[in-house]
Amino acid sequence: MTDSKPPSCSPPPELLDALSSARKPLLIAHISPDGDAIGSLTAMGYLLYRMGKDPILACQDKAPAVFNFLPFYERIVQSVDERPDLVISLDSSDPTRMGSIYEETRFGDLPLIVIDHHVTNVYFGDINWVAPDCCATDQMIYYLTKALNEPLDETLATALLTGIVTDTRGFRTYNVTPAVMHVTGELIDAGAPLAMITERTLDTRSLALLTLWGRALDTATLEDSVISAINTLTMRQDLGGIIRAEGLVSFILSAQEAKIAAVFTEMPDGKVECSFRARRGYDVSQIALQLGGGGHPPAAGCTVEGAIHAVRREIVAMLKEEVQRKR
Repeated sequence: MTDSKPPSCSPPPELLDALSSARKPLLIAHISPDGDAIGSLTAMGYLLYRMGKDPILACQDKAPAVFNFLPFYERIVQSVDERPDLVISLDSSDPTRMGSIYEETRFGDLPLIVIDHHVTNVYFGDINWVAPDCCATDQMIYYLTKALNEPLDETLATALLTGIVTDTRGFRTYNVTPAVMHVTGELIDAGAPLAMITERTLDTRSLALLTLWGRALDTATLEDSVISAINTLTMRQDLGGIIRAEGLVSFILSAQEAKIAAVFTEMPDGKVECSFRARRGYDVSQIALQLGGGGHPPAAGCTVEGAIHAVRREIVAMLKEEVQRKR
């Protein structure tokens, strides 16, 4: 199989120069991190460490334990005390996604590199490498590794494949292309254990998460091909600190009658996290963008102010308009 890499997936020369001159780069994964966020964070950290750098790996929210097999997982911090000389935002479409880690007063004078694959990216860095043709930011880090003439080893390949597997839901999304499969083959050749990654990240859930799924599923409703559910503070108060019903929004989209799915999560600060999924031909990214979030046409999200039931009602109405527009 030949490598059919899209043009946007080549890192710009100025990015390579910035990485070369950096000594202590700060790498930031987005809030509510998923597999591509943690995969790209640990892959980039490991890659730069191997190049003789001293990277700081940071994420506002604790990395899910399901990813504890990844390199440098134990080095991910929730606050930064050291002084970096470069900031790299990974898998974030806008600066708010970096959360509390990026403090303008502390880091605003440092060069900011953005590496992201979301179509809604607002190009907020000094150097922006945005590649919507890539299925995951980890696919971009693979191309970066090649551009730096760095070898793939099993450790790096495992982190990269984790992001690709999770963001494509096990190679089931529309943006799985021959280029993605070429990269996947290279990563497996380098030793990445596809079966283990799939089992750990897609097929393993805690009993607490399954319990939360069950409670949220009791709230599921279908309106004009839009299926939605809510996850309230009360539902999870006895579940040991779990917050998000990870994976639920993709699961409810499997309802035969649904074209778009949404899960609304009530947060302690009075805000509501909104997660959207859509079948091929429908676009939830623009609605998320209107609401201050972002993502891809089939998968997007945002965080909004308001009471959860009111938020659900208003946003479901917007999603129904998207369905009607496509009919």
